[in-house]
Amino acid sequence: MYTIGVIGGGAAGFFAAIQAASSGHKVILLEKTSKVLSKVKVSGGGRCNVTHDCKVVSKLIKFYPRGEKFLKKVFLQFSVEDTLKWFSSRGVELKVESDGRMFPVSDSSQTVIDVLVREAEKVGVTIRFNAAVQKVTKENMGFNVHLIHEHFGVDKLIITTGGSPKIENYGWIQSLGHHIVPPVPSLFTFNTPNEPLTELQGIALADTYIRLEGTKLSYEGPLLITHWGLSGPAVLKLSAFGAKWLHDVHYKANAHIRWNKGFEEEQLRKDLVQYKSLHPKRKVHSHPLFGIPQRLWIYLAEVSEINSESCWMNISKRQNNKLLENLFRFTIGIHGKTTFKEEFVTAGGVDLEEINPQTMESRLIPGLYFAGEVINVDGITGGFNFQAAWSTGFLAGINATK
Repeated sequence: MYTIGVIGGGAAGFFAAIQAASSGHKVILLEKTSKVLSKVKVSGGGRCNVTHDCKVVSKLIKFYPRGEKFLKKVFLQFSVEDTLKWFSSRGVELKVESDGRMFPVSDSSQTVIDVLVREAEKVGVTIRFNAAVQKVTKENMGFNVHLIHEHFGVDKLIITTGGSPKIENYGWIQSLGHHIVPPVPSLFTFNTPNEPLTELQGIALADTYIRLEGTKLSYEGPLLITHWGLSGPAVLKLSAFGAKWLHDVHYKANAHIRWNKGFEEEQLRKDLVQYKSLHPKRKVHSHPLFGIPQRLWIYLAEVSEINSESCWMNISKRQNNKLLENLFRFTIGIHGKTTFKEEFVTAGGVDLEEINPQTMESRLIPGLYFAGEVINVDGITGGFNFQAAWSTGFLAGINATK
């Protein structure tokens, strides 16, 4: 009989198993597929975005659309700095990029995988592959874990199975008595199939502002125009905070884009009037303003009913107002989403009300612990989901040994 069982061979599962086995306990880690740490492998384009350079907990929790208050208690016990120390002490140094993301100096996710597998072997974690859990039953002295062709007992159990887009995949957790917040996708790009803007694919803007019409949901940052719609950090992060709302409206909505977050409407109006008076004979299409890429500038002029031969002196007040509107508040229709399959993140999971954030233990079933994306916590892009995995995994592993 194993003392502690861990279900799920991802980041949280490995961290939990390593901490538990470090105390001398007999630990078995069950992975339903033939590979462990698959998400670590593909994260950050194969470089693994281990965490984010945000060491102040009150600021760190603002990057989590769901679970902010819960994670405050978690991060006060195992922080970003603790993560850096853990990896550094095992020979994995991390570097900070300009946007705050932190990667191994090697720029290879294999470095992170290797250290986790090596640590697990070092402390004696037994890893079972192709071990899909069918159900778990609570026994008087622990838990019975049922696989397809066998079952065995454990004293304590840590569930780190990650997020899933289908609530049915949480069925065996529900059968233990836990409630599941229905999962919806998070971190996705916006499809705009009916919009000519997609013809400008490849254009990137460094500092935009995008808001979902009819809501207070907005985000700032880089934006990329793609052949299917809108992508880039600003869109991905907005999708995370708007995950539930967008799901409820079936991913059909309007978005308002300010092509530079620093634009102020009245100042833009004055600048356009001044430019028109200084350069009345210049063709509008030929001289982009305000740092707007030329292809995008021409497009915005065209949708403002300004043709390629128009000079500033010929622009009517109506055309001027339309151009101002398209610069400051361009409206585009969203019809669907595209999710990054390898790095999908799900909003939803085990209800946080039923978990003790100090220990990650179930409030309903003593000896049962949760960690990682299986709980109703998710972060935006930038290493935040991995930080939540390290922290919750660490706490679950440590407390399961007590």
